[in-house]
Amino acid sequence: MKKSIIIPALDLIDGKVVRLHQGDYSQKTIYHDDPMTQFESYLQQGAKQLHLVDLTGAKDPTQRQTALISRIIEKTQSHIQVGGGIRAEKHVSDLLVAGANRVVLGSIAVTDNKTVESWFNKYGAEKFVLALDIRIENQQKRVAIKGWQETSSLTLENLVENYRTFGLKHVLCTDISRDGTLTGSNVQLYQEICAKYPDIQFQSSGGIGSLADINALKETGVSGIIVGRALLENKFNVSEAIKCLQNG
Repeated sequence: MKKSIIIPALDLIDGKVVRLHQGDYSQKTIYHDDPMTQFESYLQQGAKQLHLVDLTGAKDPTQRQTALISRIIEKTQSHIQVGGGIRAEKHVSDLLVAGANRVVLGSIAVTDNKTVESWFNKYGAEKFVLALDIRIENQQKRVAIKGWQETSSLTLENLVENYRTFGLKHVLCTDISRDGTLTGSNVQLYQEICAKYPDIQFQSSGGIGSLADINALKETGVSGIIVGRALLENKFNVSEAIKCLQNG
């Protein structure tokens, strides 16, 4: 069983650390106005990989926070995977130049696989994470797109099997019904997909509210556990989460 790592996550709107309730921009909680200090704290506690979502850029590509993201990466000298409304190759190349170790692709991976295939070929599959937000309906893992406003006809399995042929390495899978709820992850989902696709590095996302929730994911085979709101609300800290993974 591969070892998991804790991946602390921050969502940014206009440079501030926020959380949206179930992806709704009108239901926004502001936590901090200094993402740099927040990430530095996570790194000091032992985090090796960070996750950042540019929600401003996701809503309006002309307002992407790439300059700020570049400063954060330069100052922290850390591995940060970055997503949020990636729609064009310029968005990809700008983030890689800024120092992101991976670019997180959401809706475009569902709606335009030819373009994403060309990016895999040009930059290397290792540089990308497919972010698949799923709604489970009639036991089908249907992928939601456009900020969860639409549910596509494609399933998680459709997309993983398609992109594996182009060298897919990383998938961030979120059960939408758990996101931001602090009620625990869909452990069964991660057990199932990690067993089915052992060659893919799956990252779990959504629902982590306690160390018990992290403990529950230990044996699933996920390579990373993304934790956002629970850290911001001091349910536990990064070093406690890492210790929880390492014990047993």
